[in-house]
Amino acid sequence: MPKAYMLSAYHSVSDPEKLAAYAKLAGPAIQAGGGRFIARGPAARAMEGGLMQRTVIVEFDSLDAALALYDRPDYQEAVRVLDGGAERDMRIVEGVG
Repeated sequence: MPKAYMLSAYHSVSDPEKLAAYAKLAGPAIQAGGGRFIARGPAARAMEGGLMQRTVIVEFDSLDAALALYDRPDYQEAVRVLDGGAERDMRIVEGVG
């Protein structure tokens, strides 16, 4: 079964304190949901319309586990705390074989 990846590309951070509060809750929720952080931090380089903003990549053992994360109550609490403190684009993609 292929692994799956959650990618979060931040467009902007308007409230660093809300982002910090989100991260404090989201990290444990992601790990409890089976996620492993592969990369997180500001972009080293941005090309083709990309932004020099925070990017996060999380690996999951399956697509089902990755899809289930967003609806977990503990992760939804983290999203609630973020409350407009950042604008981001989140995607889940299935790994290659």
